[in-house]
Amino acid sequence: MECITKNLAGGAAFKESAKLELASLILTSFVQQQFFRTKTQTLERLYDLVEAIDDKQFAAKAAIYARHTFGMRSITHQLAAILGFKVKRETWTKSFFEKVVRRPDDITQILACYIHRFGKPIPNSMKKGLGAAFSKFDGYQLAKYRSARNAFSLIDAVNLLHPTPTDKNREALQALVQDKLRSTGTWETALSQTGQIAAQDGFHEDKVLALKKEAWAQLIYSHKLGYFALLRNLRNILEACEDNDALLDAVLAQLVDPKLIETSLVLPFRFITALEAIEKTNFSGTKKVVETLSQAVDIALRNVPVFAGKTLVALDVSGSMQGRPATIGSLFAAALLKSNDADLMTFSDDAEYQTLNLQETTLRLARSIRFASGGTNFHAIFKRANRKYNRIIILSDMQGWKGIGAPTSVFEEYKSQFKASPKIYSFDLQGYGTLHFPEQEVYAIAGFSAKTFEIMKLLETDKRALIHTIESQLL
Repeated sequence: MECITKNLAGGAAFKESAKLELASLILTSFVQQQFFRTKTQTLERLYDLVEAIDDKQFAAKAAIYARHTFGMRSITHQLAAILGFKVKRETWTKSFFEKVVRRPDDITQILACYIHRFGKPIPNSMKKGLGAAFSKFDGYQLAKYRSARNAFSLIDAVNLLHPTPTDKNREALQALVQDKLRSTGTWETALSQTGQIAAQDGFHEDKVLALKKEAWAQLIYSHKLGYFALLRNLRNILEACEDNDALLDAVLAQLVDPKLIETSLVLPFRFITALEAIEKTNFSGTKKVVETLSQAVDIALRNVPVFAGKTLVALDVSGSMQGRPATIGSLFAAALLKSNDADLMTFSDDAEYQTLNLQETTLRLARSIRFASGGTNFHAIFKRANRKYNRIIILSDMQGWKGIGAPTSVFEEYKSQFKASPKIYSFDLQGYGTLHFPEQEVYAIAGFSAKTFEIMKLLETDKRALIHTIESQLL
């Protein structure tokens, strides 16, 4: 049984197992400042967790899962570096370092993390695995991610790792080490070249704008703009679409292309970031793009589970949830509400039911949820619940501190009052490492990706679905 402990907010809580805490951390962390933890503290905790887990292959599989299924980057680079330092003379490590790489810059970032934290020399297994990962990439990809301005570039990686050339990258690797490989066909290159031409020829501002519009149009029509880049640059693209209905139609089609959304691994909160960047603009296509972004969110979250029976979705709207946890929590809550026979309750100092218009899109529904700045009271969920539920899904950073002790007693009172025995889903949005119920009594899940819903589907029959899914990854 887990020991009672204090969470980072000072409230009574239960410790997570090292495996669950590691999984929760790497599926929610961008290695940035959090409300209750600094970037440095996060990395220190990551190191301690790897050290605490005897089964180091689990940590390696977690890194592969987080990188390739959830699209998490910086935290997986740090985890890979720690594993390179901690694990010696194991036959699986070379394969791990090869498999964890999704893009060429994963190679350079893992090496940079290792050197920054542990210095040289680089472990042989890391050198061999990362060197073998070069075989995944062609000349276009190597040029795009050559990272010439970074402290550790792709040229540095080639000189250190001596990768074996393949038919698809032989010429590119040779050009790279000779510093002759240059990126062509990417959106960054296209826009950069436009600026250079304008500067050289001394074009008027109107001419420069026309050149940029032409560059954006070529990128859209040729499908050379990745989905994440499309979201990031929507404002500029909208400007390029002025008086060009055909280009706008092409943009709208790409925004709701299910295959592009799926393969991009774009995290759902990115849609809200894109929306906030354009919603106050006055371009002729703004309204259509806003509507299309709503459709894109519904496509991205289309795998939301449909549960039998009655569900309560309890969303933490306290002060520590501000920012990204609030954005993703409200999106996931809205998606669950639209797909299930569910009620919404928000909680902070107290808890209350919310009535929302479920005819709205997921995006509009999520943005209609208001967040407070108060404390976090998990007890209030069960005190205010006024009917029988089959499950209660709590979306939170799990840092409750109001009320006396953990909410286990008040939960038992709720069960007795309504003759109910609901499953408790603990949906962690920050990965701080504690729960409000013993781990074996809850269905624990974490993550910012829509892929999280696939794990949630499995939880009904497998309480440790997240751990088991990670354990099933191949090294």
